[in-house]
Amino acid sequence: MATPESAPEPKRPRIRLRLKRDAGTRALLDALLDGDDQQTLDFNALMRGLGRRAFGMLLLLATLPAFIPIPIGGVVSGPLVVLLAAQLVIGARRPWLPGFIARRGPKRQTLARFESIVAPWLLRLERVVRPRLAIVLDHRLASTVTGLLLLLLGVLLSLPIPFTNYPLGGLILLFALALLERDGLMMLVAWGAGIATVATTGALSSGLISAMQPMIDRFF
Repeated sequence: MATPESAPEPKRPRIRLRLKRDAGTRALLDALLDGDDQQTLDFNALMRGLGRRAFGMLLLLATLPAFIPIPIGGVVSGPLVVLLAAQLVIGARRPWLPGFIARRGPKRQTLARFESIVAPWLLRLERVVRPRLAIVLDHRLASTVTGLLLLLLGVLLSLPIPFTNYPLGGLILLFALALLERDGLMMLVAWGAGIATVATTGALSSGLISAMQPMIDRFF
């Protein structure tokens, strides 16, 4: 007796984003939100046509879990940020993601919740951001600095440090917006905030270890 053939797995609809090459962050988000809110966006489609700005878009999406009130949000976001940061350090022109990550992305419903959180800040930033100081974005050494700072911030975001997901996620979002909006001045601000954050975290960690050292010596 012939056995019925199993039905082929339905193909996921291909996502097409109709965007101008210089579209701003809000225009990009609006284009991503246009469609079925249950559809899962794949990262390959999001990177298509954005060129080097794709780093900014992926960083923006990588911060999504950090803004969701779940304990492991930073644990999910941090490694993605580190992966993208490492590529900036080595001077990659376009981001690369492993296949199992590239084919999966956030649902539009999740992206809509994220957009509702950042929309007020984007409205304020739109008044001041503009393409400028391209050398801070495109110079090889500048990309390395950006990548190193993002790498350190991604590692910090991965650690289970209480109450740090929102501040670190917001700072990484500032890097993402600077890349998306091609704003070198905003990137300089992000550098300053990143250096201050890494230095402060290092000092606090060192102070905490020093304070706990007598207790560690006592018991061990």
